[in-house]
Amino acid sequence: MGTVDVSVHERQERAPDKGRLVNDFTIQVATVNGSGSQSANTVLLRSIFQMGVPVSGKNLFPSNIAGLPTWYTIRASKHGYIARKKETDFLVAMNQETAQEDVKSLRPGAVCVYDAPLNLSAIRDDITFYPVLFDKLVAPVCPEAKLRRLVKNMIYVGAVDALLGIDLGESEKALVKHFAKKKKAAELNTAAIRAGHDYVKATFTKKDPYYVERMNENQGKLIIDGNAAAALGSMFAGVTVVTWYPITPSSSLVEQLIDYLKQYRIGPDGKATFAVVQAEDELAAAGMVFGAGWAGARSMTSTSGPGISLMGEFVGLGYYAEIPGVIFDIQRVGPSTGLPTRTMQGDILKCAFLSHGDTKHILLIPASVEECFSFAIEAFELAEKFQTPVFVMSDLDLGMNNWIANAFAYPEKPVARGKVLSAEEIERLGGFARYKDVDGDGIPYRTLPGTRHPQAAYFTRGSGHNEKAQYSERPDDYVHNMERLAKKFETARSFVPVPVKHIEAGSKVGIIAYGTSHWALLESCDQLREEFRVTADYLRIRAYPFNHDVHEFVKNHDRVYIVEQNRDGQMLSLLKLDLSPEQVVKLRSIRHYNGLPIDARSVTDEIISQEGK
Repeated sequence: MGTVDVSVHERQERAPDKGRLVNDFTIQVATVNGSGSQSANTVLLRSIFQMGVPVSGKNLFPSNIAGLPTWYTIRASKHGYIARKKETDFLVAMNQETAQEDVKSLRPGAVCVYDAPLNLSAIRDDITFYPVLFDKLVAPVCPEAKLRRLVKNMIYVGAVDALLGIDLGESEKALVKHFAKKKKAAELNTAAIRAGHDYVKATFTKKDPYYVERMNENQGKLIIDGNAAAALGSMFAGVTVVTWYPITPSSSLVEQLIDYLKQYRIGPDGKATFAVVQAEDELAAAGMVFGAGWAGARSMTSTSGPGISLMGEFVGLGYYAEIPGVIFDIQRVGPSTGLPTRTMQGDILKCAFLSHGDTKHILLIPASVEECFSFAIEAFELAEKFQTPVFVMSDLDLGMNNWIANAFAYPEKPVARGKVLSAEEIERLGGFARYKDVDGDGIPYRTLPGTRHPQAAYFTRGSGHNEKAQYSERPDDYVHNMERLAKKFETARSFVPVPVKHIEAGSKVGIIAYGTSHWALLESCDQLREEFRVTADYLRIRAYPFNHDVHEFVKNHDRVYIVEQNRDGQMLSLLKLDLSPEQVVKLRSIRHYNGLPIDARSVTDEIISQEGK
C-alpha cells in the first residue's frame, strides 16, 4: 500500500492577523549576477529560518558568469508552504536594468525597497516605496572602494530586517555562520547590516502590513540543497567510484561529494579509499561507471539533459549486459543547450527508455532533500539488486535551491549486493549460468572479477547471448533474454519506492504529480477546497516502474489530472503506456514549462478551468 499524508491545512491552522500580514509573504531581491548578492540573500533567508518561520529560497540566475540580472525569492509561510509563489509581495530592487519592469510586475499593495537614485516611486502610486541611499551608507562602512559593490548588498539585509521586524541579532548570527573562516569579512558585513537597519529605523515610518514574528516550526531542522543531500546519501550508500563531466546544474553534487569523501573516506594509512575521475565527456563518464560496476564497485555519475543524451550507448550496454550503476540527472530546460539555469522535468521519457532498441530503466523521483538523501542510498541498492542502470531524477529547483529539511535518518539496513555468488556457493551449486532466471523474478546471478573458482568466469558482451553468456544470434535466445529482462522490470514494481497518497473522502477528482511539483500541489489542493469547494485526492509518484497503487488510484477516480513541468506531458505518456484503454480516457494534462518552478496558483486556475467552475 502507498503511504498516506494529511494535507497542509490539517497541519497548520489559519488565523489571519487583522491589518497585519505576519509570516506569510514573498520577498524578491533583484540584483546583478556576480555582485555578491548570494551571501546577502543567504543571510536573509537564514535570519528568518532562525526565527522559527518556515521558509524557502529560490535563485533565478543567468547562464553567463556575471553581469546579467538575477532574482532571488524568499518565501516565508506560517502555513508551511514552500513552493514558489506566483506573486511578489516585497521587492528589493537593486538592478537598474530591470528595476522598472520589476516594479510594474508587482500587484497593488506590494512593497518596494530600492536604490534611491532609481527614482522608482514615480512609476506607481499603489505601491509602498522605501528609497534607500545605499552608496551613501556603504562608503563609511567600507573604505576600500573595490569592495563596496559586494558589501552594499548587506545594507539591504539590514533595511529589510528593520522593515519586517527580523531580529538583527539573528542576521548577525547567520552572517557569522556564513563567513565562519573569514573574521574580517564578517565584521565588515555586520557593520553594513547595522548601517542599513539604523538608516531605515531613523528615516521611515512603516506603512506596509508585512511582519516577521517568531515561531517554533524549525526546531531540529536544517537548510540544505538537494545536490548536497544526494552527495551525502551516496557516501552513506558506500559509493567508491565517482566519474563525471561538469555541467550545470549537476556539478555541485559531485563537488560536494568530493568534499565528503576527502573528509570521511581516507584510510588509516592516509590514502583515499575512493576514486573520483573527471572524464573527457559524459559518454566516457558513463563507460567508467559501468566498468567499475562490472568490477564490483558501487559507482555513479551526475549529469543533466545534454549529458544524458551522450550516455545513451553505454546505458544500453549496462541494461543489456546487466551491470549496476547509478546516474543522477539534475534536469534543466532543453532541448539542446536550452536554458541551462532554469528548471524542468524534461528528461522523464528519455531516461525511462534511454538507448536504442527495447530498454526500460528504473527511475527514482525525489521531491525533497530528505528523499535526495534516501533515494541516493536506495538507487545503489536497486542497481545491484536488479543489476541495471538506475536513474535518480532530480531537477535544478531541488538540486541547487535552499530547502528546509528534517534531520536525515541514519541508514540502518546493511548494504545488500544482490545475487552475487562466492566461490563456495559456485562449488556447492556445481556452476552457474550468468543470464539464467533461477528464481522466477527475472534477476540472474553474477560473479565478480577475481572470484577464485574455475567456473566463475563469463563473457560480458553487448551482443546477442544465451543463458550461459555465450555469443548467440539464435532468435529464440534473443527473445528469451529480452522477455527475462522485461520480467525483471516487472519485478521492480514491488521494490521501488511506493507512491504517497493524500486522500479526501469521497472525491472523484484525482491529481497525480511527481518531484518538485509536489509542493505546489499541496498548496493547490488547499486552494481548491477553500476557495472553490473542490476536493481532490492527490497521489505523488516516486518511481518508475509504477507501483500498482498508481493503477488503483486512476481506477478509483472519474478524472485524473497529471501535473508536470514539461511541454509534452511526459509522465502522462508513460502512464498511457502502463494503463488499460478504459483508464487512459480519464487522464487530463496540466503542464508548466516556462523554466520557473511551478506555483500553486497556476495549477489551481487550470484545474478550475478544466473542471468548468
